[in-house]
Amino acid sequence: MERQLAAILVADMVGYTRRMERDESGTLAALSAHLDGTVAPLINRHRGRIVKLMGDGLLASFNSAADAVSCAVEWQQARSDEPDPLRFRIGINLGDIIMQEDDVFGSGVNLASRLEQLAPPGGVLVSDAVYRVVGNRISVVWEDAGTHTIKNLAEPVKAWRIGGAEQAQPDAKKAATPHKATIAVLPLHNMSDDPEQAFFSDGIAEDIITGLSRFRTLQVISRNASFRFRAQETDPAEIAAELGADYLVTGSVRKTGSRVRISIQLADAVTGSQLWSERYDRELEDILSVQDEVARNIVAVLPGRVQHNVVDRSAQKPADEMKAYELMLRSKALRDGLNARDTAKARALLERAIALDPSIARSYMYLSDTYVIDLWLGLADSEASDHILQIARKGAALDNRDVYIQDQLGFAYLCARLWDEANAQFEKTLSQIENEAESMAWCGYGFLLLGRHEKAREVVSEAMRLDPLHPSSIDWIMGQIEFFCGNYEAALGFLMGEARLNSLAAAFVAASYAHLGRQSEAAAALLEFIAERHDEFGSRGIEVTEESLSTLARGYESMWRQLGDFEVLATGLRKAGLPD
Repeated sequence: MERQLAAILVADMVGYTRRMERDESGTLAALSAHLDGTVAPLINRHRGRIVKLMGDGLLASFNSAADAVSCAVEWQQARSDEPDPLRFRIGINLGDIIMQEDDVFGSGVNLASRLEQLAPPGGVLVSDAVYRVVGNRISVVWEDAGTHTIKNLAEPVKAWRIGGAEQAQPDAKKAATPHKATIAVLPLHNMSDDPEQAFFSDGIAEDIITGLSRFRTLQVISRNASFRFRAQETDPAEIAAELGADYLVTGSVRKTGSRVRISIQLADAVTGSQLWSERYDRELEDILSVQDEVARNIVAVLPGRVQHNVVDRSAQKPADEMKAYELMLRSKALRDGLNARDTAKARALLERAIALDPSIARSYMYLSDTYVIDLWLGLADSEASDHILQIARKGAALDNRDVYIQDQLGFAYLCARLWDEANAQFEKTLSQIENEAESMAWCGYGFLLLGRHEKAREVVSEAMRLDPLHPSSIDWIMGQIEFFCGNYEAALGFLMGEARLNSLAAAFVAASYAHLGRQSEAAAALLEFIAERHDEFGSRGIEVTEESLSTLARGYESMWRQLGDFEVLATGLRKAGLPD
């Protein structure tokens, strides 16, 4: 036996079990080709050696921690041209190991394995020992992954995350990023009589993990880490503490004959409160199709529920105690109201957030949007468009993969009346969206403003299907789409209730009643619109005049490619009694 200091890299394939169930021979062939054709040459080039292959992964050793990190980053940046490329989790530790024949042992190896289990899909997690040695010698994005309690280790372990192919950039800022909400998906309990059905419940959980890992606002605990708690009667709070999770997804699967019932819950691990639950009853005509459909539906809903809870938590802090990321979250809660009363407050928070940390891309997205909302409400004119576009481009330059930021760039192009650029931007963003229902709906709104009514309805309908419990802003969007498609009754159905976010919604209600010939209801809605208009303008110290009412929203009108569409609204308001 020989003892030496070495950097140990442990890698594990994401979704291996699910792939094997679908195509065993194809999965094995693809994995073998990837390891032989891409990974082995990479390890050799970085002066490492493969110690052993482990089914769906491997263990390699390096004499240099920097070589191990460089190899891991290049590995994660290597992308297949296939539509569903292989993805891996990688853990790296630097420590004493024991060499014995063709194998290695010791606590240094065990820790690398634990770090791999905690790594996100497509990501690299390293120990503090590796970070302290490598530091800024390699140009990667270092993210503080917090301190973790590792089984069989006396002391908590500090870990650092390296962006994978989607995150590590050559000249990125070498600083810890804001804390992301961490979510763990536990194995779904198989309540069927047939133990063989466990593969189905595992497949759903794995698909949820893979789907959630795409969201930039979430840190997802790896499958290997969360699945260690299968069949354990452990208190959820203890599980969350061991995994370092803020939120837990739990559930069960019960198969009876040709039907299956899937129950899912999302809980706040800090307070123990249940944030969301849903039950899915399906016929098992095609088990894999059901698995895919249910997982997609769940993934479409969970990030929004988590984000709303994160915003609620931030709202409980005094503003002067908030960090930049928390200020950004607080501003989102204000901005989501889409009304003038809160827009100015949101803008002030965002300007503070950017002053504290100018690297948070979403701060620029929300700041740009506060000016767009002012245009919608007639509190700004088209001259603000250059400023809106400048801010939106800054956010997109900081993060060109966040679909919400890309949405905002599309609206900035609309404000600048750059129609072709706006259309191309919304099409590009839509092609990148898989399950983000709210982002999809805002793309649909962009198509509406471009005059593409049927495209808008198609896109927003899909968003509503993805998230049946969608935020009221999506109803606000669909109400306007139905209005401009001439479906005034349907428009009223969407615009009443919680979708009455601002005076603009009230204007559409009044115009819808007028076009339906329901004059008394139109007149009443018009009075409500005028009252809300006074409230919104007055909250910003602006006097409301007949001119400001009759033009409704000068800037908003400037965002329409086909002014004939906007005239349908103006005509309805005139019918309701608004003076010319």
